[in-house]
Amino acid sequence: MAGEMKGFRVMKSALILLLAFSFSPGVWAQSEPDWSEGAVVPEGGRANPYLWPQEELTQEIHAGRTHALVYPVSVTGILLPERPMQNIFDNKTSNPFRKLLNSLFKGFAQVKSYQDLFYWVGLQDYPSADSVEIPYPQSTKPDYLMGYSRLQKNGVNVFTISCAACHASQLFGKTILGMTNRFPRANHFFIRGEKMGRLYNPHWFRVLTGATKAETEITSESVQNLNSIGFKMPVQLGLDTSLAQVALSLDKRAPTPWAEKSPYYEQHPRPDILDNTAGDSKPAVWWNVKYKNRWLSDGSVVAGNPIYTNIIWNEVGRGTDLHKLDNWLSQNQNVIREITTAVFASEAPRIEDFFPAEKIIPERAKRGELLFNDTCSECHGTYKKAWSLPQASLLPWSEQIKTIAVDYPHKTHVKDVGTDPNRYLMMKSLEKLNGLAISKRIGVKIVAQKGYVPPPLVGIWARWPYFHNNSVPSLCQVLTAGPKRVKVYYAGEARDRDRDFDFDCNGYPSGMKIPDEWFIPQMKYDTHRKAMSNQGHDEGIFLENGKEIFSAEDKRDLIQYLQTL
Repeated sequence: MAGEMKGFRVMKSALILLLAFSFSPGVWAQSEPDWSEGAVVPEGGRANPYLWPQEELTQEIHAGRTHALVYPVSVTGILLPERPMQNIFDNKTSNPFRKLLNSLFKGFAQVKSYQDLFYWVGLQDYPSADSVEIPYPQSTKPDYLMGYSRLQKNGVNVFTISCAACHASQLFGKTILGMTNRFPRANHFFIRGEKMGRLYNPHWFRVLTGATKAETEITSESVQNLNSIGFKMPVQLGLDTSLAQVALSLDKRAPTPWAEKSPYYEQHPRPDILDNTAGDSKPAVWWNVKYKNRWLSDGSVVAGNPIYTNIIWNEVGRGTDLHKLDNWLSQNQNVIREITTAVFASEAPRIEDFFPAEKIIPERAKRGELLFNDTCSECHGTYKKAWSLPQASLLPWSEQIKTIAVDYPHKTHVKDVGTDPNRYLMMKSLEKLNGLAISKRIGVKIVAQKGYVPPPLVGIWARWPYFHNNSVPSLCQVLTAGPKRVKVYYAGEARDRDRDFDFDCNGYPSGMKIPDEWFIPQMKYDTHRKAMSNQGHDEGIFLENGKEIFSAEDKRDLIQYLQTL
């Protein structure tokens, strides 16, 4: 009898477990991936890090992309009421005080309307149709831009800026979510806001904008949070200083270093090396993350889920109360999983989707593959092409040039190849992020690196300009010895594939082919400036004792191969 009862209890427990799993969709898939230092990345990368079944994977990606478009962190420190801001920019009132404020805002932001402000920030239009790649947040096309986040707080429409502000870009008529925004002004936006905050007075804000009591209180809270933010302007349009903003903001946390108490700022921040130096980088593409086990261009984030890490950075750089953030994170694990899934599942744009495949010459590309495998693959990985499959010749060339497997090192490594070293100083300052209790709880660890990660080269054709600081305008220049690279170039948007892109060199056009409208100060890239050096990545790679090992023809072949990745 005792044996029968014991057997019954075992069967009952098994049945309960079975039912629990049956009514918990994806429970098998939700075990947390290994984000620890030195974790081994499986062969082919982690495109599905939570191992979702296909149907659920599609749903998770859709949800994650929506969060990237509409910022999900409801406790974020900077939220502004939408209606009063629209009144400032768009209202044609005769009220002289509002006219003055309207003129003042426009003078700082150099824009002519509320919508124009967000074009200036660098936000992109939503595509004309709802799609898997870029979903409409409410299933209908929004009346705002990608990256503009309309939220609700205390019954008021408020807005902030989302991930898409820096991680979405236009590529020859198609907007790519997960691609580096070539000209983001998110940091500029915060700096302009800080200047406005100095002029803020709640009474006059209500009088001049028609703000309600609730709208004024929300604005006052955001202005108060500006006291906890350290600001730094990028040295060049196209680069990003969000990491410097985080480090400088941590210097303002009080009463003790890195405290998480409220009030959590002090009037006299601790000095920082970043007060007088720069280490700017461009925003990274998403589609490479799946291949790595340490994050950022220098691999300095050696442990922790990179999405968790980025949200913490975002919120430190927005003056957010970290206790509120910690509570939000603990209650929104599903949101983190969804964004993580979407980022890791991202795929690079294919060159044959924008140019005829016939522009890639088979003999050149295949010879370039041999050169690459002999010279570059040890650091950047190897890429199996469809043209190497049995009976590949039966496939159209547009199919043959596709990459069917990526073999990137299972442990991400860092190399010092002589490129600009200033970023080390920024990451050294940011190591103080490790002291936050919220960082320790989720296993984030930063160790500044004297070098950079040789990145996977998937989608390398679409990632010009090159190096972490955008100092090299094309692949032709990457394959040129450092001292001979152009010192100054002009940049622009990738709107016209024939005018705005040099296909043969894969990058910005040069000389007489540069569009006239690019010749303006903010589009001028001068590598003589601090933290903008274009040297390195030559000796020991394609230089031996200062002499090039590649002929001009070798370089053309190698570029053709790289364009197929």
